[in-house]
Amino acid sequence: MDEIEITQYFLCPISLQIMKDPVTTVTGITYDRESIERWLSGAAQPNTICPVTRQPLHMDSDLTPNHTLRRLIQAWCVANGNRGIDPIPTPKSPINKSNVVKLIQDLKNPVLYTNSLKKMDELASENEKNRKCMAEIGAAKAMANFILCRFQEGNTTGVEEAFRILHLTWSQTPENEQLFKDNFDFIQSIKWILKTESENNLTLKTQAVLVLKKVTEIASSSPFETLKVDFFKDLVNILRKTTSQRAVKSVLQTLIVICPVGGNRVKIVEAGAVFHLIEMELSGQQPEERSKTELIFCLLAQLCSCADGRAELIKHAGGIAMVSKRLLRVSVATDDKSLHILALISRFSATREVLVEMLSVGAVSKICMVIQAYSEDYFQKKAREILSLLSNVWSNSPCIQIYVITRYPG
Repeated sequence: MDEIEITQYFLCPISLQIMKDPVTTVTGITYDRESIERWLSGAAQPNTICPVTRQPLHMDSDLTPNHTLRRLIQAWCVANGNRGIDPIPTPKSPINKSNVVKLIQDLKNPVLYTNSLKKMDELASENEKNRKCMAEIGAAKAMANFILCRFQEGNTTGVEEAFRILHLTWSQTPENEQLFKDNFDFIQSIKWILKTESENNLTLKTQAVLVLKKVTEIASSSPFETLKVDFFKDLVNILRKTTSQRAVKSVLQTLIVICPVGGNRVKIVEAGAVFHLIEMELSGQQPEERSKTELIFCLLAQLCSCADGRAELIKHAGGIAMVSKRLLRVSVATDDKSLHILALISRFSATREVLVEMLSVGAVSKICMVIQAYSEDYFQKKAREILSLLSNVWSNSPCIQIYVITRYPG
């Protein structure tokens, strides 16, 4: 391409690349749409300047498509195709607010709603600008109302698309907070989806839990106080089946938020969460999964604060070993929760069998290593507290330095 002479008017003044979608600003300069939109969106203030003329240019300024220049560029690309120049496709038209309003209105029409959802799904999936525009128009409220209507009818047609659009166009605005804060019916609709059996039920449920996570961030505790064990079984079942890491994290974050509400902690344990969380960690740990491990340990620490949770962790043959193995290997946040779990077990569930297991799987060694690895008082105190609680059982272990035993007797 270096040997091909390119007309300078074909090049974007910002990227210095051939323009794919030339648009003209109010200052009269033509740029590639992607470049000028990135320039405007990156401005710290609502008013910036034209890169060429240095004149004021508002971030919401109209960008007029330069169709003539685009056709010239496309014709030039075709003419030079045998010289390695790729053709430039005709760009899609930018989102039109009036069209989106029409699509939202069509949701109420039993003949048109399927096509409307399809077009809105395509728009929302295309780019961030479309999603922002749809959010401003009220797509979230429209999707929530559509889902509620389907829930009342017992019809899942279009619900997957509606959940996906709702997730993509979600924005934490006062309007959305008011809409979802105490929306018992919407929570019921998600519970309905989690129980639904259909051909694509896992994909549908995955979209539902992505939205559920968003709702729990702004909703009050009221809608989550009367949840049944079956609801948590459905969430744990998604953890077992889904391959979407985003869905897994959404389920974990949701459980962490609603765990302290009412008697949910015991219900989550009864749903089999502790066993499956341990299995998830034992199945393998990749470096990029650190955030997932932190979420798992955050939830496990909450569940182990009740007797049933500790009993389930102890009952699992690899429970204590898994907690010990992760200590000092993942992150500071995981170390904190690991120590908290081991402290709860040492204080409230310390049968001789449990203590022997902690010794045999290396938990005691790891606790001693924490004292050496961390200089912070918090970790030092937590580790020594565990050792001093049970020093009468572990005192003969070569893992524990003699000064720990003498300074922090049981």
